Amino acid sequence: MGQFLGWAAASGYGTMRGANKAVHFAAALLLATPVAAETVRVVALGDSLTAGYGLPESEGFVPQLQAWLDAEGVDAEIVNAGVSGDTTAGGLARLGWSLDAETDAMIVALGGNDLLRGLPPAVSRDNLEAILSQVTGERGLPVLLIGLEAPGNYGADYQAEFDAMYPDLAAEWDALHVDSFLGSLTEEAALDEARARYMQPDGIHPNRDGVGVIVAAIGPRVVELVDRADP
Repeated sequence: MGQFLGWAAASGYGTMRGANKAVHFAAALLLATPVAAETVRVVALGDSLTAGYGLPESEGFVPQLQAWLDAEGVDAEIVNAGVSGDTTAGGLARLGWSLDAETDAMIVALGGNDLLRGLPPAVSRDNLEAILSQVTGERGLPVLLIGLEAPGNYGADYQAEFDAMYPDLAAEWDALHVDSFLGSLTEEAALDEARARYMQPDGIHPNRDGVGVIVAAIGPRVVELVDRADP
């Protein structure tokens, strides 16, 4: 189009008046036509909480988050890269094929299975830092890092070290951050009531309603993530 406009302008107004009118019309049409925004592709790297363990496919975290974003008019596609049982080491090991060339942003929600296995927080931290190094450091992609809160049964030192790694890493890598994947459930109700209302019988994984509460809490942060992305 630029070459055509340059050729028409150099040809003279008197003999090319009709062509110039056509050029002006075409240019105005292009300026008046909105450019369609590209859909932001967000990969959700996580474990069973991300994968939607124990739920019908439509009721898991990713489908409910997608529905929430759609209802909010956010042009984003959430890709489910959650694998049940995955530790931070497992997430790091499969990062290469999860983080494909079409990825514009990433949600990282790992660490629950590290807790269940009592793995040293320093090991979990190293794995998460390696993930952030590849996603943000090498690819320059924005990340939303979602943490978990350690129980007290491993001791106060373990609890403090585990809980601190998420905000520390988020600050270090300029990532968006949510304190706890499950934290919003106990904001809605007392602990025992939250377990009864929002958790599956295993007491570890949220049910459909629990996922809905989680998505309502995390959704606005995902919108911020999408806004940071450059599709």
